[in-house]
Amino acid sequence: MNTIHLFKVDGIAGGTIDFAAFAGKKILVVNVASECGLTPQYQQLQELYEEFEDKIAIVGFPANNFGAQEPGSNHEIQAFCSRNYGVTFPLASKVDVITHPVYQWLTQQALNGVQDSKVTWNFQKYALDEQGRLVHVFPPAVSPLDEEIIGWVSE
Repeated sequence: MNTIHLFKVDGIAGGTIDFAAFAGKKILVVNVASECGLTPQYQQLQELYEEFEDKIAIVGFPANNFGAQEPGSNHEIQAFCSRNYGVTFPLASKVDVITHPVYQWLTQQALNGVQDSKVTWNFQKYALDEQGRLVHVFPPAVSPLDEEIIGWVSE
């Protein structure tokens, strides 16, 4: 399976996020947390999404894997993101990024066909091209508005 377009995940507010619906757009998959020093990246992710909505899909995956920095329920996480950052990009239901099938695919070259990686902290960013293939992994500290990300989206 060399494309993320084969995955469907539960949305935070119910329903399904079908990655096939993003065919033709770049995709940025980000594991997110509400009580992290990097939490303000929610605002930057929202700005990126608003500026390039015609070119990129952003999917946030709330996870409590690092520092117990996402202790909330799906409802609490959604309310926090809406109230504090006006998040309108899709959020998946809270997951474990070590065991979730999307993250297994993102982190294992045997599955994604590109590279092995390890999720090191909250707000690690996985960049996928318009065909749903993994093309880059951005470390957590890299801002969603970093010139390298903006350049990639603008290509």
